[in-house]
Amino acid sequence: MSGKGRGLRVAAVVVGLVGVVLGLGSIGYARVSYQAFTISSHSMAPTYELGDRVISERVDGGGVRRGDIVLFSAPERYQFSGNVMQRVIGVGGDRVVCCTGEGSGARLSVNGKPLPEPYVKGGDADGVRRPYDVTVPKGRLFLLGDNRADSLDSRFFASDHDGTVPESAARDRVTGQYTIPVVIGTAVIAGVVLALVGLGLGIAAFVVRRRQGAVPVAPGPVQQVR
Repeated sequence: MSGKGRGLRVAAVVVGLVGVVLGLGSIGYARVSYQAFTISSHSMAPTYELGDRVISERVDGGGVRRGDIVLFSAPERYQFSGNVMQRVIGVGGDRVVCCTGEGSGARLSVNGKPLPEPYVKGGDADGVRRPYDVTVPKGRLFLLGDNRADSLDSRFFASDHDGTVPESAARDRVTGQYTIPVVIGTAVIAGVVLALVGLGLGIAAFVVRRRQGAVPVAPGPVQQVR
């Protein structure tokens, strides 16, 4: 095979492999690290409304911070094995108290300081007039929905570790950042393009090889017509 044909073949293999690895690697990373789901309740309104499409990222429970919206599993409470979405109000060592003030003026306090919560529905941080004073045990989380009047959250499970759940129950954290998913999508597209380019180079190398391997037909004698 000539230098041109050999070069096309090498380029086809290299570009094609890079494309396949990039595409499949990006898809694999996305499947392991992110998921998309649809909101199926009103408990997190108005932050997330029924039918909203949301992206979450896998997270270790120990990496969860106050204010994060997480997906967690608590089948013993909710009688199903699926995930529940709520906001982290307190982490291990926090003291969460409800409430000072009334109605739209009600405020939770965390460690003695009023907690600004512009995300709660109607500005009502209480919702069900259910006072509580919880010191979150180490390694656990105190969780509430943003729609305090319509959320079955930590307030209603006081007999079970003051309503808290173990950090290990948190599986995902809802992300409002779409940069990484966009980058992953771009990488997948780039991988597909490179794989197709590699395929095209492979076809070109095959054509060149066929042309070079063709045996020319010897010309026959020319009969002179008188």
